[in-house]
Amino acid sequence: MSPNSEQEISHLLDQAVEAGKHALAPYSNFNVGAALEDELGEIWTGCNIESSSFGLTICAERVALVKALSEGVRSFKRIVIAASGENITPPCGACLQLLNDYAPEIEVVLYNPDSAQTRKYNLSDLLPHPFKFTDYNKNVE
Repeated sequence: MSPNSEQEISHLLDQAVEAGKHALAPYSNFNVGAALEDELGEIWTGCNIESSSFGLTICAERVALVKALSEGVRSFKRIVIAASGENITPPCGACLQLLNDYAPEIEVVLYNPDSAQTRKYNLSDLLPHPFKFTDYNKNVE
């Protein structure tokens, strides 16, 4: 990894950790932060927000992505996801699907601040056989 790349990632790691401090996770006590970098270098952050109706809980990755999409951003470079615990934590299936829908070429960096471990993936490594719009709408080219 080049020094510039390490600096870019370090800055995103810090932002993801900071975003996770805003998490509202009273049921799981599992705070997650995400920092999503768009193609212009702007950073969009998110944290997980739990609901007593667990199906309404939203993950940090989706919060960051939806914030960016709602402001008109359509092209993304990478996302850093920071979660503490014993292991590196990958995104859930819903987050992987939404990332695939709107950022299929994105780099995914998983970070555990407790152990300072990072792992980098292409989204296709984490979701090798995604569901696609063309799977149910055969009229789409």
